[in-house]
Amino acid sequence: MDFAQVFKIDKSGVKVRRGLEVLVALVVPLVVMGAMGLDRYWLSFAFAMLFTALSDLGGNYPRRLEAMAAVGILGGVATTLGFVLGGGPWGLVVAVSFVLVLLAGLSLKLGKHGFVSGRLLVAWFLVAISESAGAHSHPASSGWWQQSLAWWSGAFIWIALTAIFWLARGRKAQAPNFPEIPTDTTQMRLSRPLIMFAIVQALAVSISVAIAFGLHLPNADWMPIATLVAMKVSLDESVLAAEQRVAGTVVGAALAAVVLLTVHGKHALEVLIVVLAGIAASIRGGAYAFYCAAIAGLVLIAIDEAHPTNYSAEGRRILFTLAGVVVGIAVHGVAILISKYANRPKSVPA
Repeated sequence: MDFAQVFKIDKSGVKVRRGLEVLVALVVPLVVMGAMGLDRYWLSFAFAMLFTALSDLGGNYPRRLEAMAAVGILGGVATTLGFVLGGGPWGLVVAVSFVLVLLAGLSLKLGKHGFVSGRLLVAWFLVAISESAGAHSHPASSGWWQQSLAWWSGAFIWIALTAIFWLARGRKAQAPNFPEIPTDTTQMRLSRPLIMFAIVQALAVSISVAIAFGLHLPNADWMPIATLVAMKVSLDESVLAAEQRVAGTVVGAALAAVVLLTVHGKHALEVLIVVLAGIAASIRGGAYAFYCAAIAGLVLIAIDEAHPTNYSAEGRRILFTLAGVVVGIAVHGVAILISKYANRPKSVPA
């Protein structure tokens, strides 16, 4: 691994204004919901706004609306499943995790943009089940419908804001908020190697979920997230991008552990989540490894923001993060084997 390349920063790709816009968009509801005593639902609301913004394709508004509405609706479903199942039977959690990751992998058929959106929703589902399980809640006490409503509210408000700005700009086509994210919606043929790889990814994440929830190991809820973030996202992804994501995941986990050890106020942790989201938005196109670190850090802090911590707890969290990274790296190795299988010379009958 060439660390200079992995942690390289391209200043031309850093968008400070975009990061500030994300920061403001998340701080305002944090303050308002905190004043109303609804801060319990801020996380669902905030992730909805952020992921809906990430799914904005740009271009004409009907096209943008279709993509954002799909993420808004499906994200609400993922929220419901996460908060209902998180404290329930672990076998069901594993089964649903497998299905969702598999569907996210197969969403490549809808184009690269649909695939990225699918992975974002899986990441949120893993946060939701960890939140619910960490609070030892069950369907009757998890507040699943309020959390789902908070998600849909966040998505709706972002969609409404984009509509207002679109009208104010004379109904002109707009560039995507995050041009680094693929906007290609061209349908792709699901070849056998792609299907095999989607199954391998689903197995990897569901194994991590089974270890975390089936064995009831303390602080193991970081493992599924680490697996998802660290593993190779597609068969054609570059080696450098895969290395940057693995390195970013480890750095993000270390950052989250330090933060959880030193910052104990729930509101202070929420502010740090907002700051990391703003940083991630700023550096997405200029420092991919640090972007992955910021994303991993904010997601891991979000999972455990309300849970007491100590040195032994953070040690276990880091250990399970590294275990998740190992699983992700194993998926990378499997991807190489599948690629070789897909590109092997075809035998020609004599």
